[in-house]
Amino acid sequence: MSALDWVPALDHPELLAPGTLAALTAWAAVSPEVATRVLVAAIDPELADTATLTAAFDLDPGASVNCVLVAGRRDGQERLAAAAVRATTRADVNATVKRLLDVRKASFLATDRAVDESGMEYGGITPLGLPAQFRVLVDSRVDDEALVVIGSGLRRSKIGLPGSLLAAAPGVQVVDGLAIG
Repeated sequence: MSALDWVPALDHPELLAPGTLAALTAWAAVSPEVATRVLVAAIDPELADTATLTAAFDLDPGASVNCVLVAGRRDGQERLAAAAVRATTRADVNATVKRLLDVRKASFLATDRAVDESGMEYGGITPLGLPAQFRVLVDSRVDDEALVVIGSGLRRSKIGLPGSLLAAAPGVQVVDGLAIG
């Protein structure tokens, strides 16, 4: 699978942000496979960034999935989304995300705001366990990966799970063309 030491995520709540743990626990209650197929690995927080992690553990960069938080406004109402795309691509914020949010302009959340509103650490933000105000978008190409590596909500660990399972997570909307590249 990789050089990371993977263990069942729900057996190691200390490696998950509170929102991530709550989301995985609720998901496992309705889909028991989550308890065995969603894994977590402890890492050095200095290795949390995708390029550093993939080099340190000889991971396929295409299996790493980055999650960015985006906001836009329409009629005075802010609309928030998380866009999860393979690390070898980038989220199409200026077209696809903007269209899905039905806003004139979509922008990445500033780091401080992303951390504050997600309840997660920068470098560990994950589509699993975000607050309800975030629409969770996952690029359809993520579904093709046998194992994807995503944040855990903390810099000191990563989650590994089949791409198809991430695509089937509660609240996830799989989007063709979410990513460019």
